[in-house]
Amino acid sequence: MPDDPQKDELPRDDAPTAAIRPSKRLSIVWLVPLVALAISGWLLYKSWSEKGPLITITFKNAERISEGASKIKYKDVDIGEVETITFSPDMKQVVVKARIDKVAEPHLTDNTSFWIVRPRITAGKISGLGTLLSGSYISMEPGHPGTQRRNFTGLEEAPFITTDNPGKYYILKAEGLGSLDIGSPVSYRQIKVGQVVGYGFDDSGQAVHIRIFVNAPHDQQISTNTSFWNASGFELNLDATGIKLDTESLTSILSGGISFDLPPQGRPGTIAKENTTFELFSSRKAVNEIKYHLTDTWQVYFNQSVRGLTVGAPVEFQGIKIGEVSSINLKFESITMSFRTPVMLRIEPERIFGQDPDFNTTDGQAILNTFITRGMRAVLKNGNLLTGQLLIDFDFYPNQPAQKITYEDAIPVLPTRQTELQLLTDSLSTILNKVEKIPFQQISEDLHALLKTTNTAIAQIPVQSLGEDLRATLKAANTTMTHINTMAETVNTQTTPAITAALEQLRTTLADMEHSLGSDSPTNHQLRQTMRDISTAVRSLRSLSDYLDRHPESIIHGKEDEMP
Repeated sequence: MPDDPQKDELPRDDAPTAAIRPSKRLSIVWLVPLVALAISGWLLYKSWSEKGPLITITFKNAERISEGASKIKYKDVDIGEVETITFSPDMKQVVVKARIDKVAEPHLTDNTSFWIVRPRITAGKISGLGTLLSGSYISMEPGHPGTQRRNFTGLEEAPFITTDNPGKYYILKAEGLGSLDIGSPVSYRQIKVGQVVGYGFDDSGQAVHIRIFVNAPHDQQISTNTSFWNASGFELNLDATGIKLDTESLTSILSGGISFDLPPQGRPGTIAKENTTFELFSSRKAVNEIKYHLTDTWQVYFNQSVRGLTVGAPVEFQGIKIGEVSSINLKFESITMSFRTPVMLRIEPERIFGQDPDFNTTDGQAILNTFITRGMRAVLKNGNLLTGQLLIDFDFYPNQPAQKITYEDAIPVLPTRQTELQLLTDSLSTILNKVEKIPFQQISEDLHALLKTTNTAIAQIPVQSLGEDLRATLKAANTTMTHINTMAETVNTQTTPAITAALEQLRTTLADMEHSLGSDSPTNHQLRQTMRDISTAVRSLRSLSDYLDRHPESIIHGKEDEMP
């Protein structure tokens, strides 16, 4: 403790005062939050600047896709992630919102495609098996440059052709699609070089346009002279050379396919440009057929069944195709209260008269009239013994009654002739009619009554007494058989040797007779001499008899010389 507190207490006015001067320099301590603020701002800017756009993709369903887990990929590289999955207002679609990396933003255009990669197994392709373990994801195909957009409609299946596949697109025009589908292979000499990527109707709606893609460098094989044909399934031909089976790949058989090549004896033309349109033939055989440009319509009536005759059936002239059946109808004749079967024929005159540019329809009608006058008739013939399909064949039948061509709505109506098959059918019908008149029912009833009577008669037979009689008969028969056996043994042991000895004796006797009476035996020689003497004596007696007949007086006067 201090001794004198008064001495230690100093007046406050005399105490030195610290002069406080405000610092003109910012404390270094403030640098820390400033730096942190700057770093945070930079990070925020970096995060904002690198953050890609949020896009919306609409799918029919979001199978195996989940929020915050499913990725957006391009060439197996992550370029985004699914953030939310919701429904469209009408609940018919699934709306997926995904964040895309900044690097992919320039490629989000109206040509960009999205689809969900899942495991798929089809007839011609197996894909997405890796997603069985890793899970499904959304794949992106940038496509060609286009207009920027953020809303997309997802594809149900992956596109078959991507922008990194070099090649060309072509369009094939066909009457129908057949078994072709998107993904069906396009082959060149049994090697797959492309595939079908789309199809639809043409502007008229009467034909189908099939869009195909052929990979490079095989697209260089397609020239303006190239022919395309439908190679689906297999083609079986039966002709004079045997059975020919023409097939493409197994995939073409199962899911359809298209093949192309140059026609026989054809030369390659210039290389076809992209999106060139070609005709798609129904088969390779159709490629080789000659194309005809003129068609006429003929009509024939058949007063018989046309079962087996279909639209498209061939029309032939002496076995050579000249057209096909275009329609078959049934016509009611109210006057005669009967039915007729008009058949319309689509005839290609160039098959008959050749591709002569100077030939006209009038010449054809005149020639046709001449043919009808000479007996040309249409006849139904069996075109296939297995299927019973019919065809129409024109041929000459000179003994047919004279007829002329008539016209209905300016369409020539040609006469027909009943076939031998129809005659045979009529005969069979007659036989069947007679068979139908047989009273099978009555016969059946009579048989039934007869069987009933027989059963009754059999039931009335005294089976027991009959059995006793039968046993007695069998016993007697057994005794008889015993006697026969005994007799047979006797014959074998006694009679047969005796017969053998007798036969041997007979043979010896005949040999002796042969020796005595044979042609060279003395007895035979003597007998022939005796017969000659007898003949001489007979001739002498005949001469004497003739002489006495002429000279009976010679009996008294003796023989005299005959007067000259």
